[in-house]
Amino acid sequence: MKFTTREDVSAPIEQVFEALCDFEGFERQAMRRGIEVRRTDNLKKASVGLCWQVAFELRGRKRDVALELMRFESPNEMAFKGKSSGIDADFVIELMALSRTRTRMAVNLEITPLNLSARLLVQSLKLAKNNLTKRFKLKVASYAKTLEDRLQRTS
Repeated sequence: MKFTTREDVSAPIEQVFEALCDFEGFERQAMRRGIEVRRTDNLKKASVGLCWQVAFELRGRKRDVALELMRFESPNEMAFKGKSSGIDADFVIELMALSRTRTRMAVNLEITPLNLSARLLVQSLKLAKNNLTKRFKLKVASYAKTLEDRLQRTS
């Protein structure tokens, strides 16, 4: 099951990429929303191999996800791999400079079930695909707008 969207941000690609590398900020945001997040690597700076253990509630069950940064190509791309019991997820953020002050952010999420219970979960998500796609696009658009506002205030 795939979710894909693109948003344009009025900021240079380097600033957008740098903001996307604020992993500590994302960890704090997740914890404020009741998600348990724990870094499991010893890396000092953002690079391939950053790992997190994440726990959250989804559809009435606690889900544990091991998340790893698989690709880190500054300032163009970041790719994450998430592994949970029965589900693999690939999350890719690609940036493309449209001009010196404008950046296109493409966000892709692909969820792959690995066993029968995961297939049932993904099948139930497919029934709500239109609604989930709208919510995914709205969340990415909201994040892009917040990012744009924050970067314009600081420059």
